[in-house]
Amino acid sequence: MSSVESQQEQSSQSDPSPSPNSCSSFELVDMDAGSLYEPVSPHWFYCKIIDSKETWIPFNSQDSQQLEEAYSSGKDYNRIVPTDGGRYDVHLGERMRYAVYWDELASEVRRCTWFYKGDKDNKYVPYSENFSQVLEETYMLAVTLDEWKKKLESPNREIIILHNPKLMVHYQPVAGSDEWGSAPAEQGRPRTVKRGVENISVDIHCGEPLQIDHLVFVVHGIGPACDLRFRSIVQCVNDFRSVSLNLLQTHFKKAQENQQIGRVEFLPVNWHSPLHSTGVDVDLQRITLPSINRLRHFTNDTILDVFFYNSPTYCQTIVDTVASEMNRIYILFLQRNPDFKGSVSIAGHSLGSLILFDILTNQKDSLGDTDSKKDLPSIFMDQGDTLTLEEDLKKLQLSEFFSIFEKEKIDKEALTLCTDKDLQEMGIPLGPRKKILNYFRTRKNSMVPVKYPRLIYKPEIFFAFGSPIGMFLTVRGLKRIDPNYRFPTCKGFFNIYHPFDPVAYRIEPMVVPGVEFEPMLIPHHKGRKRMHLELREGLTRMSMDLKNNLLGSLRMAWKSFTRAPYPALQASETVEETEAEPESNSEKPSDVNTEQNPVPVKEEAPPIHVGMLNGGQRIDYVLQEKPIESFNEYLFALQSHLCYWESEDTVLLVLKEIYQTQGIFLDQPLQ
Repeated sequence: MSSVESQQEQSSQSDPSPSPNSCSSFELVDMDAGSLYEPVSPHWFYCKIIDSKETWIPFNSQDSQQLEEAYSSGKDYNRIVPTDGGRYDVHLGERMRYAVYWDELASEVRRCTWFYKGDKDNKYVPYSENFSQVLEETYMLAVTLDEWKKKLESPNREIIILHNPKLMVHYQPVAGSDEWGSAPAEQGRPRTVKRGVENISVDIHCGEPLQIDHLVFVVHGIGPACDLRFRSIVQCVNDFRSVSLNLLQTHFKKAQENQQIGRVEFLPVNWHSPLHSTGVDVDLQRITLPSINRLRHFTNDTILDVFFYNSPTYCQTIVDTVASEMNRIYILFLQRNPDFKGSVSIAGHSLGSLILFDILTNQKDSLGDTDSKKDLPSIFMDQGDTLTLEEDLKKLQLSEFFSIFEKEKIDKEALTLCTDKDLQEMGIPLGPRKKILNYFRTRKNSMVPVKYPRLIYKPEIFFAFGSPIGMFLTVRGLKRIDPNYRFPTCKGFFNIYHPFDPVAYRIEPMVVPGVEFEPMLIPHHKGRKRMHLELREGLTRMSMDLKNNLLGSLRMAWKSFTRAPYPALQASETVEETEAEPESNSEKPSDVNTEQNPVPVKEEAPPIHVGMLNGGQRIDYVLQEKPIESFNEYLFALQSHLCYWESEDTVLLVLKEIYQTQGIFLDQPLQ
């Protein structure tokens, strides 16, 4: 208070006759300064470990407001607040944030009011709640009393100086400066201190719609990393979900304004961690060579997942993990969202799509539909040389013995149980006996006896991203998918891939093997074809037009040269001209049509029937490559296999197909 008294003395000396309407000049200053102070608005943050360092991320406005209301109620110790669309729970008493649907390290939560700039980046770090309260009280006194240059010491022996409302700095003590017990000095580079989240540069989202229209489970491919930044499936699905929320605001704006839609929830399904927790990594480490350690570790952790899936033992572990995880998450989701009335879809990337394909293929319909399922065509109805016993014997050049097996009513399953003595009693010579037994025993041992678990829901649509399903089916001996085949419990199937993806394969040529046709081109999310593709098509069309015009000119010139000038040949000339006129007349309209209207010609082409695997719709959908990717296909091959998580075109196709099942369409159809 000495400063206050000196200020009063100075004011009395400068003005010996104060105004009768005021007690003193200090009281006027005090009232004006006190009116400038406003309590700080807190915002809630959580801490994530990104690239081995702590990063504080703000909750969205909606979640922060809910946390603040729960905190202000005074009963926050046992209070649990769901955040991030219900995917995380915040335990207010513990100040910790826990994942709901998957395993993840808990992260610290903090009610933040004061921040300082970090060491190596421009991101602001919040002070602890207790020290922020001390800073706020000091700031309030400084504003109220108009006394600045306040110096505080943090619990970490750091110095904070409040010079004025616009300038507040933070000093870190230099190591070793306090070894004699002296107070830490203002050393090191000063850092900026900010009060309130509105004064720092940070993106705070508004929040997600509360209504969930559809649930999508996303299954990853090989390895724990899902993109070139070595991020987990949880992080990649977070990006996929964020892109979907942005596209809903831009392409389904009318439906959102009419409150017809909310959002689509995407939840990751992790099977890599349970597989590698079985102890197989320890067994592999014992036999792994010590050279090129990092490459061998990468191989064991990623590429071997393909071999694991082809192993009967580990294939069973993988399909059990995927199915049980989806069932578990589905039950938990319904418990946390009792008002959910939407459907469920599934999506798989790379090997994950093959896992889902096998699970869906081996599903059984509800008990009431078992009789109708007997007439459902099987996907393995046409497996080339393994279709019938007669074809197997023909392959072994032993067709003459088929009548013997037919007489004894022996099929392939019974033949695998026969011994050498059984075949000898049928009158089959020694050489053919050995061939037959070796062939069928080898095929019996190569079969994978996997029991596929049952899903507790019927998926609406199955989306495959960068999928090798076609290749694996071909390697398994399947040459053709029956056009009438469809999944027992799933209505739709979309095979989405990048044109340069080295892992992706088509499905439609296996349904319609005798017809060559292009896949469906996925429209750009901005409603147009990429400019370099339009330019390429324009140049191709122009070259074809020039070629046709040149051929027409050469044909006319040749006719003028070969026309006979003698009167005796006039009759034959007229005959040749009358024969050539229909030909030329038939060519001219096609030339005109190709020059003037090339698009209607394509539209008049007969529709392509690709079977019932996607309900009669097209199955293969290809993305448009970016202009920079078209310069070198090999350079962007690996990136193309991992591009789906942040691809607006992919996400928009998924949203479009999902909402079409609910009778909701895009604001403007893409072309």
